[in-house]
Amino acid sequence: MKIAVVEGDGIGKEVIPAAIDVLDALALPVEKVPVELGYGKWERTGSAITDDDLDTLKECECILFGAITTPYDPAYKSVLLTIRKELDMYANIRPIRPIEGIVGVTGRNDFNMVIVRENTEGMYSGIEEIHEDAAYTKRVITRKGSKRIAEYACKLARSRLQQLEIVHKSNVIKSDRLFLDVCRETASSHHIDHHDTLVDSMAYNLIVHPNRYDVIVTTNLFGDILSDMAAALVGGLGLVPSANIGKEHAFFEPVHGSAPDIAGKGIANPIAAILSMKMMLEWYELTEQAKAVQDAIKYTINQKMVTSDLGGKATTKEVGQAIADRVRQLIG
Repeated sequence: MKIAVVEGDGIGKEVIPAAIDVLDALALPVEKVPVELGYGKWERTGSAITDDDLDTLKECECILFGAITTPYDPAYKSVLLTIRKELDMYANIRPIRPIEGIVGVTGRNDFNMVIVRENTEGMYSGIEEIHEDAAYTKRVITRKGSKRIAEYACKLARSRLQQLEIVHKSNVIKSDRLFLDVCRETASSHHIDHHDTLVDSMAYNLIVHPNRYDVIVTTNLFGDILSDMAAALVGGLGLVPSANIGKEHAFFEPVHGSAPDIAGKGIANPIAAILSMKMMLEWYELTEQAKAVQDAIKYTINQKMVTSDLGGKATTKEVGQAIADRVRQLIG
């Protein structure tokens, strides 16, 4: 296993070391390659990510990533968009499932869904014009991009309940018509039960009826917004992991951002980063080790060893160490 470790900015520098502590507890043969990326590097060198950085990332099988601060500066090159495009990580996977011992805003625990977000085009295509009195962003939807994200969503649906929800806004945004049609055709060809919902209706239904959904597929911006919102069902952004999947590489990161307001205080919740590392283990098909991490998180939460966002008093490092210690006990 050769893993690029990118702490990034803000609380990324705290939650990723906690995730690495848990990974180390598994005693796996891992080569960890540290890579500095992000706003801090940009401030110091003028580049948030270089060609050499990309070469290093490509030499690794996958990336464990913390968080990035993105300034409002036209000269700043987005690290995340660059990595997703250069490594062609077209599928963003965000599981939304309850964690025992934690209650989300609705108090429900009868949901288990996965949001599959197209990750390389849409509103994040990077084609923009910035002028003094006007700014333009081009939304790109292609048949190729829609087809491969639909294929991934259908593959995932086959391994679950064989139910697919296609989220779009084709009644207003005409480029969504292509996305919707391709997703429908793909789901039909795979004999997957499928329905479609307008994104504004979906925002309501995700909170009111989260138990209705299994696999949700949508475009880039909609997937970003809906998955952040759905984190409230679980108990917060500090609990939601994600994966960015391509044909040759994978990239795992917590959904939360760099949270500069709490960075350096030792109170950031590391569970999302640790769950992202667990998704990495699953990508490597290390199912027993992934289960040990999940069980250790459950145990630690039930022991009330949690950060302040969950009503506890533990620090980021203490939570990571507690989960790592439990992993060692579980694997003997």
